Amino acid sequence: MPNKIYYELREQLDQYSVGFPTTTSGVEMKILEKLFTEEEAHMYLNLSMMLEAPEAVAGRMKQDPDQVAVLLEGMAEKGLIFRLRKEDSIQYAATPFVIGVYEFQVKTMDRELAQLMEQYFEEAFGRHTSQQTLPMRTIPVNRAINVSWSVAPYEDVREIIKSKERIAVANCICRVQQGLIDQACDKPLEVCLSFGSHAKYYVEREMGRWISQEGALEILDQCEEAGLVPQPSNAQDPGAICNCCGDCCGMLRALKKHPRPAEMVISNYYAVVDSDLCSACETCLDRCQMGAITIGPEEVAGVNLDRCIGCGLCVTRCTSGALSLKPKPEEERHEPPRKPRDAMMQMARERGKSLIPLAFTKTSQ
Repeated sequence: MPNKIYYELREQLDQYSVGFPTTTSGVEMKILEKLFTEEEAHMYLNLSMMLEAPEAVAGRMKQDPDQVAVLLEGMAEKGLIFRLRKEDSIQYAATPFVIGVYEFQVKTMDRELAQLMEQYFEEAFGRHTSQQTLPMRTIPVNRAINVSWSVAPYEDVREIIKSKERIAVANCICRVQQGLIDQACDKPLEVCLSFGSHAKYYVEREMGRWISQEGALEILDQCEEAGLVPQPSNAQDPGAICNCCGDCCGMLRALKKHPRPAEMVISNYYAVVDSDLCSACETCLDRCQMGAITIGPEEVAGVNLDRCIGCGLCVTRCTSGALSLKPKPEEERHEPPRKPRDAMMQMARERGKSLIPLAFTKTSQ
């Protein structure tokens, strides 16, 4: 039976992002035991999502600063917490399981962890149907947007890239995980983009490599060609952009299981068909990641708006020009939070959770 510290760790991780829900099998405890030692679990419980120097953490815990610094650095190298190095200072912070600890295993994940994660996905996230803000949002592939519209910069994937000075690219953790259990798709692997301090952490841990803006834009073109959905973190100034497929991506796989994915995803667009132009070539059926398009008895494509997530992949390969992407009515549009932390706080409130670590709350009582 797992040590009590792992149950406390599970409870703490459940405070953040999409949470860390329990399962009937307890597979999530096996994941925690594989990733964290008991000492690391205890340290995680004493961290917040605010960056702190080792000395500050040690002072709060009344422990030796040198020992705390060694432990924090080891945890950062294992991808269990986030690290920021800046000139002569170094700071650490707790990070959610998703997006965070899970993604940080991209370099070290083995078949055992991949199998545990697959089981956990099926038992916990695979049945996720609650109406809550997700940590990622869907934006259209660039060439699907009509240039005559007034498009906000946070809706334009290429403008997001152009606004970033430091960019790194890494392998997609979901395709790595699926590959380790022999369920990989044939989509490009090195497609996950991170920016700023997130990019620096990825490169420091050799999880990713630096690329130029031009290199990032080339990757976007490759992803569009391959039929991948651009999904930045749910903020106007995102720290990362994933390029996702419905075969491997945990988020899209969970959405596909929902009867109305459009209700779950944060997207301001939807696809429409001009029946007079449709040639029923079925290209759009292969491109759609949500199974939102069907060919009816009249040999015309139809879009199920309950399932359309507005990515525009169907539009960019429609040979007859019958498909187009339209903005939703103003009253149905969503403006993402300015910063990732704002989105995190919103998700916590919706789930009745708090970003304040449980250990901090208990100490103050």
